Amino acid sequence: MTTVFLSGSRHLSRINDKIRGRIRNMAAGRLHIIVGDANGADKAMQTYLAEQGYSDVTVYCSGMHCRNNIGEWATKRIDVEPKLRGRDFYAQKDKAMAKKADIGFVLWDGKSTGSVANALELLKADKKVVVYYAPEKEFYNLSSMDDIERLLRKCRPDVLSTISRRVDLAGFPGEMEPDGQTASALSG
Repeated sequence: MTTVFLSGSRHLSRINDKIRGRIRNMAAGRLHIIVGDANGADKAMQTYLAEQGYSDVTVYCSGMHCRNNIGEWATKRIDVEPKLRGRDFYAQKDKAMAKKADIGFVLWDGKSTGSVANALELLKADKKVVVYYAPEKEFYNLSSMDDIERLLRKCRPDVLSTISRRVDLAGFPGEMEPDGQTASALSG
């Protein structure tokens, strides 16, 4: 059975008909869905899955408790070192989900570093990712580092700079042309 990792930006708290259609297709295909417990996209996708009565869902949580489990599905708690905080704390759950998944489905607001990190984690493991890029309301199929580089080129230079400070972009091929930054500049 194929497992799909649903994730997205916390700033995307509503999903549109295009996204709902993709999630309906996942349910119709009887895919096993793993989703995080964050507010925003995770919660919105959980809500839609619950409204559809879809039961083949597992909610992943960092630490002892899930923040959201709208459908009261099975949960998978990921043990996290107590010293970790913020993004580092929740990234442990995301890494476990990327490892478990066969494919990713990411809703990205064009700014969230966590969404980029999730897509990169999947790509590094040679797994495909479908990214809904909210600024354009379009889907992008990513299967390589070149693909995500093309998507990141759509970011404003200040956003790209923030992402490069928070996410390891080492190993990016080519140049990041629009703003003149090279991949090596992004990774350091």
